[in-house]
Amino acid sequence: MPLSITFHGAARMVTGSKHLLDLPDGKRLLLDCGMFQGEGPASDALNRRFGFDPKSIDALVLSHAHIDHSGLIPRLVAEGYRGPIYATPATRDLCEILLADSAFIQENDFRYDAKRAKKQGKAMEEVGPLYTTGDVDTAMELFRLVPYDKPVEVLPGVTLTYIDAGHILGSASVHLTVASREGVRRITFSGDVGRYVDRLLPDPKPFPQADVIICESTYGDRDHKEASASAQELLGHVQRVCVEQQGRLIIPAFSVGRTQEILYQLNHLFNEGRLPRVPVFVDSPLSINATGIYRKFSNLLQADIREELEKDPDLFGFPGVEFIREASRSKELNTRKGGSITIAASGMMDAGRIRHHLFHGLRDARNAVLVVGFCGPGTFGERLLQRPETIHMYGEEVPVKAAILTMESYSAHADRNELLRWISCQDPSLVKQVFLVHGADHAMEGLRGLYAEKGFRKIELPRQGQRFEV
Repeated sequence: MPLSITFHGAARMVTGSKHLLDLPDGKRLLLDCGMFQGEGPASDALNRRFGFDPKSIDALVLSHAHIDHSGLIPRLVAEGYRGPIYATPATRDLCEILLADSAFIQENDFRYDAKRAKKQGKAMEEVGPLYTTGDVDTAMELFRLVPYDKPVEVLPGVTLTYIDAGHILGSASVHLTVASREGVRRITFSGDVGRYVDRLLPDPKPFPQADVIICESTYGDRDHKEASASAQELLGHVQRVCVEQQGRLIIPAFSVGRTQEILYQLNHLFNEGRLPRVPVFVDSPLSINATGIYRKFSNLLQADIREELEKDPDLFGFPGVEFIREASRSKELNTRKGGSITIAASGMMDAGRIRHHLFHGLRDARNAVLVVGFCGPGTFGERLLQRPETIHMYGEEVPVKAAILTMESYSAHADRNELLRWISCQDPSLVKQVFLVHGADHAMEGLRGLYAEKGFRKIELPRQGQRFEV
């Protein structure tokens, strides 16, 4: 039986990362088990059909904790998977809070939809939530921890090595060696590649020579702005919106990674005496829990950040920051007067408390929304970035009077030149196949051209469900 890879997600799209390896001995290994997001009504249908039998999978190797890479693990378990789930220790801890939060949302949404259907006298399809908190508890028992740079046999003849990808805490590129009677195949899956900039996490590390590379391409056709100026740019937005206009600077941010980056930068500005005295609200219980995990795994941060910790034991908190858990306090923010900063999830603005802040805040020209991360096609964030005159929310057409600002320098994804740097550790003549995933068509086409110029051959852009022998 030949070694093959079938792409069941993040194929000609950005989310739903799932890549299935059928091994020569008949075993099956799944790389990531991510949720589809931002596909509108199609997302639910995509998330309910794996394209394979979960009970047939022998091992799951997880690159990192973001929901588009881990978010369907509890559903995999609910449908019968009982094999090991390999992850770095930080990824395991982040998954525990992210998956529990996801299950809570699934259950609440289902109850709300059922209640609304009953009120309207409509029949409710008994499809249920994608998974429950009980499924999350079962899934967490299957996790097996693997540190960076330590080869571990995950299936007979299959060795896994995690290499720090520098994307979020615990994120890794996956390097597999698959030994069989036909010889040894070396397969590297990038996961999500981080930035080569001086921030919280170290640069992505080089990976061993591979025969086959599966590479993300989120920003494969463009470059980010210079990151070194991000602190001054953020400070300028705070000064103009919060001080001069006495408005709210509303920052939609992913709970894991982006929120901590922004808090660290605000803390740095505060320590330098440059941050204006405006209140900062972190309105996300999930972000608060994730920040605690960043504190726990501070050994994974950059060396200079660890040195800072000796002088400032809390890099994510300073006078003027309020971490909000209670929903009642969250609602109060929408009626308070004066300048302030509100950081809330989700980053793509499709769910979470950020929705309520936007519903109230978009109507006021003194306010601004600062978008600091990628917003996938079809998401609310992408629609808002078109700067429409009105936007539909909660059954209303909400006027968009607030400024819509962007700072791509905060992105945790490598841009095209950084993706070139990441793959530069490879001898292109030894790489037999490259598969580009996790990107829109224009991003993948742009990166394919760049990689081809560097000598990489047979660069494929797989479609959903497409199988390749490697």
